[in-house]
Amino acid sequence: MTAKIIDGKQIAAQMREELKQKVAALKTKGVTPGLAVVLVGDDPASKSYVTAKEKACEEIGIFSSDNRLPASTSQTDLLALIEKLNKDPNIHGILVQLPLPKQINEDTVLLAIDPKKDVDGFHPINVGRMVVGQSAYLPCTPHGVIQLLLRSGVKLDGAEVVVVGRSNIVGKPVANMLIQKSPTGNATVTICHTRTKNLAEHVRRADIIIAAAGRPNTITVDMVKPGAVVIDVGVNRVDDATKKSGFRLVGDVDFEAVKEKASLITPVPGGVGPMTITMLLYNTVLSAEKTSPPIT
Repeated sequence: MTAKIIDGKQIAAQMREELKQKVAALKTKGVTPGLAVVLVGDDPASKSYVTAKEKACEEIGIFSSDNRLPASTSQTDLLALIEKLNKDPNIHGILVQLPLPKQINEDTVLLAIDPKKDVDGFHPINVGRMVVGQSAYLPCTPHGVIQLLLRSGVKLDGAEVVVVGRSNIVGKPVANMLIQKSPTGNATVTICHTRTKNLAEHVRRADIIIAAAGRPNTITVDMVKPGAVVIDVGVNRVDDATKKSGFRLVGDVDFEAVKEKASLITPVPGGVGPMTITMLLYNTVLSAEKTSPPIT
């Protein structure tokens, strides 16, 4: 058996077409979804990511407000900008790119964002609403994982899922989403982490494996039962002298070996990655829909 590849680029493109239609419908009512992106400092990876987000906004017709501040920016000044964006009716989503310079407390900044504009899904109010099964802006990468599964025809209801990783960004939220009593949940979920004993024993029971440990080759072929679905969230740099950059990107899964045993698998890159920005756009459009005038 060779696994079918879950093409994150293709699914993301499909979702962006759907969002483009929703944006067009909003514009007929005089509403243009607006996303404010705040970047403090000049970290190359953050700058690249912000540029990609702004390009994605342009593609589907979302207004993007670019707010770039020097690395010396004080917490007071950053909070003042966030308050201004909170009050701006043309802005439906606010994204503060992390990490922030050391003089700024990230928790304080995230708390300052209006939960109604928290399109990253990191505000404790949105996290709490997600956990208890209420309507909320869902965190982008975990929501992207769910969409990959659903749009690939994977049955979640009653599935045995093992999540490897317990971060607040991926592991915890994706597990919470999968256990909800809803069409996008109803799975039986086990969370594994660095203190888990007999990791392989837990993973072998899984119908669906979600690897989000941040370490190459965490999931090896002997840990995967035949026909399992494997979602690789990891993005790791490993040395590769054959590449001009001197490195290549790999996930947390031994892809070449595991793809011969799994039924479905995501590649790295090109799997979960393209979905993260797409779900950010999704949340921004959802926010605009919530504040737009009803169709008469």
